[in-house]
Amino acid sequence: MKYSIVVPVYNRPDEVDELLQSLSRQTFRDMEVIIVEDGSLHPCEEVVRRYAGKLQLRYYTKENSGPGPTRNFGAEHSQGDFLIFLDSDCVIPPDFLKEVDAELTRKECDAWGGPDRAHESFTPVQKAINYSMTSFLTTGGIRGGKKQMDKKFYPRSFNLGVRRSLYRQLGGFSIMRFGEDIDLSIRIYESGATCRLFPEAWVWHKRRTDFRKFFKQVHNSGIARINLMKRHPGSLKFVHLLPMLFTLGTFACLLFAFMFLLLALLGLVGLWGMQKPGCTNGPMLCIIVGFGGMLLFLLPLLLFSLLVFIDSSIRNRSIKIGFLSIWASFIQLIGYGTGFLRAWWLRCVCRRNEELQAFKDNFYK
Repeated sequence: MKYSIVVPVYNRPDEVDELLQSLSRQTFRDMEVIIVEDGSLHPCEEVVRRYAGKLQLRYYTKENSGPGPTRNFGAEHSQGDFLIFLDSDCVIPPDFLKEVDAELTRKECDAWGGPDRAHESFTPVQKAINYSMTSFLTTGGIRGGKKQMDKKFYPRSFNLGVRRSLYRQLGGFSIMRFGEDIDLSIRIYESGATCRLFPEAWVWHKRRTDFRKFFKQVHNSGIARINLMKRHPGSLKFVHLLPMLFTLGTFACLLFAFMFLLLALLGLVGLWGMQKPGCTNGPMLCIIVGFGGMLLFLLPLLLFSLLVFIDSSIRNRSIKIGFLSIWASFIQLIGYGTGFLRAWWLRCVCRRNEELQAFKDNFYK
């Protein structure tokens, strides 16, 4: 057996159905699929049974322990020379495994990862969220984009492959509930193993289904970045600071814009209350400076919004998704930035030793 595909699942029977359907259509067939139910209240066992004759498939259940330990459980019950980890909310194109095998044949490596895309069937919100997570404007291309601010590519668990022997050597995923995939990727590089981006081995990734869940996800990711820094000193790169800088800059712009708006309003009140209509220099100056200053501080946010709107509208061929992408991009950057700042304050300033996480209830619910 060459490839073992391991999928942790939590309360997602419908999505597992789509995933298994796409895996059953793979043009490369030397694989097994292992589904591990992580304490789900709505299991997918009935869905899995429908694909028993179409795939070499195994199904396991266990108590809820989070994504890392669940992937480790699946890996322990696998037989392939290589392990491929996918998220249950992914849909796999027919040539996915063919592309993986072609890349490994062309140039061997110990671990790899691939990018993600939005399928035409995804909702406008899902497409907007996908844009915010894959655009160079929002993530610097670090999740598999053609342009990247970081020379090293760190695979994410929604599309991550690793040689079985290396996986065992490193002890698999850690018990971190968030950031466990980046932790493994960092340890892969630290071990001296080779790791590459397979640009054509991409998946369709549905991600969160609404903006509230999306904020929880990226906020926890921001917290996880500080936890990772504590685990792996030196792993923090400039690109990881950009959401925090964007967050501080956004709040600063809004604060100063509000202050100048107040100045303009004071000018309007003063102009309205003047008993001598000819003496309007003071109030008029307040109005001009106030509205001018407000526009000046809002201009960077407006320009960023315009760039996102144009880029997303062209990429998705939809003005509606372009507008939604503005909101998704601000949520992505500010959610991550606030999580990063929160964890930095608690772990670096207040010197709390334990790893942090917000939204301790599972955000996949």
